Amino acid sequence: MLDWKQIDTVLLDMDGTLLDLNFDNHFWQEFVPLRFAELHSLTLEDAKQQLAPRFKAMEGKLEWYCLDYWTQELALNIAGLKQELAGLIAVHPHVTEFLDAARASGKRLLLVTNAHRDSLNLKMEKTCLHGFFDEIVSSHDFGFAKEQQGFWQILQDQHLFTKDRTLLVDDSVAVLTSARTFGIAHLVSISKPDSQRPVKQVAEFAAVEDFRALMPGL
Repeated sequence: MLDWKQIDTVLLDMDGTLLDLNFDNHFWQEFVPLRFAELHSLTLEDAKQQLAPRFKAMEGKLEWYCLDYWTQELALNIAGLKQELAGLIAVHPHVTEFLDAARASGKRLLLVTNAHRDSLNLKMEKTCLHGFFDEIVSSHDFGFAKEQQGFWQILQDQHLFTKDRTLLVDDSVAVLTSARTFGIAHLVSISKPDSQRPVKQVAEFAAVEDFRALMPGL
């Protein structure tokens, strides 16, 4: 699928790519509404109906990924709630095999995530994946989400990579589209970001269910 001789730098998303998106989906779609309902004496269904448009309005913006923003907006300790559910944080199958192989082959590995640093630190503590990476980048450090061109420009300025020799693996079509606009040549989508949900149909990019499909030739 990939000609690894043409790739020097590997950019990897975290949630839904390296880690099972089931944690985040359950957290935002069930656990936060539950606690919001308890706070405001609502039914769970009413809480979901109130929160859904507020979440939708922030999709693709840095605020959507910002725990501080939602803590203030919802009057809930979002970072603390994530700690409560930390047992659901899980690494996708074959991720560590891929990371081992990529490092052994001399590839430069960067974790590039929209996750807030509090969430990122919690997940690295639980999974110990940080040791595989040359650099770990949160979009909150730059002030732009990965869906925005500003993110890629600052990433390029600070972490110097050759666009046509760089691979991005991400589960978000919007992020992959943004990276393609910026000029990153090698783009792969994860089609099963959440282990508890069906495979997504991805027409716009090469797609794999897990990292085994990327390992031949590495």
